[in-house]
Amino acid sequence: MKRDEALRLVYEAIDIVNPQLPAARRLAKSPDTILVGPAGSLDSLGIINFVVSLEERVTDAVGAPVQLFDEAALLEENGAFATVDTLSRFLEGLPRA
Repeated sequence: MKRDEALRLVYEAIDIVNPQLPAARRLAKSPDTILVGPAGSLDSLGIINFVVSLEERVTDAVGAPVQLFDEAALLEENGAFATVDTLSRFLEGLPRA
């Protein structure tokens, strides 16, 4: 997957989740946006909604089921879900069907 496609998919998931968040906690569509962790805007339900939305989009894009929800990846300070940038870079490495 190319970088621009990966970013587009993450931004689409942000568009789905943002209406469910209070205005002050909405995610900016920027590579620097922190997704999870102490400075992140998503609580546990927000993370689940975001990951499920993203999984649906990525599955369609790669043509095969994708499971992104990995507790270790979510908990690592610099893991795949740390920022929009780290997540899009992670998506770039996914194989296509």
